[in-house]
Amino acid sequence: MRFRLFYFLIFSALIISACSRKVALPVENHGQNIALDVITLSSDYMEGRMTGTEGEAKAAGFIMKRFEELGLTPKGDNGTFFQTFSARQRSHPHGDNTSESSPLITGKNIVGYIDNNAPTTVVIGAHYDHLGFGSISSLDGSTEVHNGADDNASGVAGVLFLAESIKKSKSIKNNNYLFICFSGEELGLWGSNYFVNNTTYDTSKIQYMVNMDMIGRLKNRDLAISGVGSSPVFEPVLDKIKYPSFDIKKTASGLGGSDHSSFYNARIPVLSFFTGMHPDYHKPSDDHDKINYSGMNEVLHYIYSVIWYLDKKDSSSFVYTKAHDENETRMTFNVTLGVMPDYMFDGNGMKLDGIRENKPAAQAGMQKGDIIVKMGDMDIKDVQEYMKALNKFKKGDTIDVVVMRNNEKLTLEVTF
Repeated sequence: MRFRLFYFLIFSALIISACSRKVALPVENHGQNIALDVITLSSDYMEGRMTGTEGEAKAAGFIMKRFEELGLTPKGDNGTFFQTFSARQRSHPHGDNTSESSPLITGKNIVGYIDNNAPTTVVIGAHYDHLGFGSISSLDGSTEVHNGADDNASGVAGVLFLAESIKKSKSIKNNNYLFICFSGEELGLWGSNYFVNNTTYDTSKIQYMVNMDMIGRLKNRDLAISGVGSSPVFEPVLDKIKYPSFDIKKTASGLGGSDHSSFYNARIPVLSFFTGMHPDYHKPSDDHDKINYSGMNEVLHYIYSVIWYLDKKDSSSFVYTKAHDENETRMTFNVTLGVMPDYMFDGNGMKLDGIRENKPAAQAGMQKGDIIVKMGDMDIKDVQEYMKALNKFKKGDTIDVVVMRNNEKLTLEVTF
């Protein structure tokens, strides 16, 4: 009875929030699947969905069955939904330091297709892997199951929601649609990189890529959209959509710490959607009961509207965004500061939304809310400048980091 009441309340909230939409969905009242998909993927049964584990295989099987139910065509290896790849684990997800002794891990992307007999295709994706029992990247060092409801069962539920909506749409027909749930994102964008570099599909035919990573914690109507500058048609379309309404933070750059970066680096326009960091990020407490389901439903209605408008336009004109040229698009890191950026911050510098224990930032005395404005001799204006700066350092380096704290400038010594 308790679970029935829980589902009823979620379902009711979804229906109420759907009433304000401007571009109508082709299917009524299927929003309850959002909650069911998130709850299933983030259950203990999935064991945190770590790449190459039994738990991730269970999640892949569930997603494959959902693709089948929705009537998608398999577009993986040998007529299946799966695209399999293997890679050696790095000591840090964004580093290059591997060797023949590094563990070889096998992951599977899940790929489904809607064929509208169109000359071009749109990719809609999200990663489905997470941290398992926290062996890597756990922010509190716990070995409990890390269920990753927001990161990124929410994005996968979004892929399934949009697949159903577009499959049954009578007005979105000018592109084919390729839906991909990526493995290996937490290990360094493995699955998306593999797809871009090994797909048999002609990537020049891809109009653009939509990525959803952590869209389940809408708060204060804040919605971040990255890659807005990667095609000249994106911003006018985003500005046109008024319902549902959000306080949107646009970022021109198509680079970032999620799978859209792999497509951007392949000269494909991208849009990535994100509702913000929270204290449960990369911790066992990222569970389904903390998801804002009605807010997530609204975000997906917004994304559907974006796709609806873009289906009538040529979105394939790729633009390198400012401060990123061909020599700067691939960044690898051999060090980590151990911080969580506040991606909603739009002031000067990079604001810290969290600090990982026993990492260089914590050991140097940094605090949540600090704003990094300088690292070594490099000024930090935003997250992208921080990433470029971090790319310059190696393990053992000691640098001065300047932060703003309560309007006071502090200089802290950091050793990587």
